[in-house]
Amino acid sequence: MSNLMLEARSGVCDEVVCKIAADEGINTDKLLRLIGSGRVVIVRNIRRSNVQPIGIGEGLRTKVNANVGTSSEVVDYNLEIEKALIAQKYGADTIMDLSTGGDIDYIRREIIKAVNTPVGTVPIYEAAIEAVNKKGAIVSMDEDIIFNTIIKQLKDGVDFLTVHVGVTKDIVEHLKTHPRKLGMVSRGGVFHASWILHNNKENPLYANFDYLLEIAKEFDITLSLGDGLRPGCIEDATDWAQLRELLTISDLVQKAWIAGVQVMVEGPGHIPLNQIQVNIILQKTLCKEAPFYVLGPLVTDIAPGYDHIVSAIGGALAGLHGADFLCYVTPSEHLAIPSKEEVKEGVIASKIAAHAVDIARGNLNALKRDSEMAKARKELNWESEFKLALDPEKARNIYSRVKVKNETCTMCGEYCAVKLLSKYLKVDSDKTPIC
Repeated sequence: MSNLMLEARSGVCDEVVCKIAADEGINTDKLLRLIGSGRVVIVRNIRRSNVQPIGIGEGLRTKVNANVGTSSEVVDYNLEIEKALIAQKYGADTIMDLSTGGDIDYIRREIIKAVNTPVGTVPIYEAAIEAVNKKGAIVSMDEDIIFNTIIKQLKDGVDFLTVHVGVTKDIVEHLKTHPRKLGMVSRGGVFHASWILHNNKENPLYANFDYLLEIAKEFDITLSLGDGLRPGCIEDATDWAQLRELLTISDLVQKAWIAGVQVMVEGPGHIPLNQIQVNIILQKTLCKEAPFYVLGPLVTDIAPGYDHIVSAIGGALAGLHGADFLCYVTPSEHLAIPSKEEVKEGVIASKIAAHAVDIARGNLNALKRDSEMAKARKELNWESEFKLALDPEKARNIYSRVKVKNETCTMCGEYCAVKLLSKYLKVDSDKTPIC
């Protein structure tokens, strides 16, 4: 059975790894070493035929994830499939289906069929809802429901799973006597915490982590070790609970690597700018350079409706200091399920942040695209500018709002700096030089 991590340690470069190395512009032997050591993960499920695997981690392009999915309030399967396709169109590298309403199996399977990007899920959502439907309460979940849900989703072709293995009984008990400003904001984390408190038992995913690794290895998927205790407001940033969860996860990263299972680590939500660097350093140090997947970070709490901008600011700084994978945030964060347009805005905001990171890291493909844009602007080549833009349609629509009299835009018109300089440089070059 194929296992990328173990094969990489043996120096075996299968077709998937060789293609990713070529796409990323990285030496194949180096990529194999990074996969074998856990510093890069290749996201794919060996049971899924229509996926285009991607690499996430050290030395690779910064990746972006987009979340879609139904809620208990809004169930529109076609809308969520459209949103997944929009996210893919505008550059999302992965899609996560976070559905909690309607036929969860159906929408997940339809999204997997519709897109060729890797698809992730948070299986505790479906397990909790099944427990409510069958037993009347989330806290009535048992281990069979949880692990059967995981296996079912992987058989469907899910490529990576967020599992809140770091929400342990000792941390939850500590929070009872040391409350946070905003408590816990991770839905999956709260499902686990509620179960732990009600049943007075350890988190089943933590207690049975070895079994979880066996399942992951069978499908050769990536486990995303979830941040169930991520701060939900600036005041809770980098606190005891967040760091205690990270310490727990750091131990589990080592266990996963020994078993030959690829893992990445999810990171904090609301973090002020001045704490982002230390958060990245802590994760990379404690988790031995495992890929870091960050939500945002969101650098202020007061911008509902504009949190995609808040997230892009935090994501750019996080990426600059070593984060590998940015989870998008839409303008509707904290407010509502996102619309199709808001999914697009969220993806593009995160792509801007990721691309800015790649420029700062010296990624040749990123630098080349900016260089081509500069050339197009110098030549007033609008078609090339639109083609190179992250959102060609929006760029074209803005340019075309008012009919221009010449090849410049309506901002400068005949006083266009680029056109004037080009004109007079040409005049000077035509003159006979005086010796």
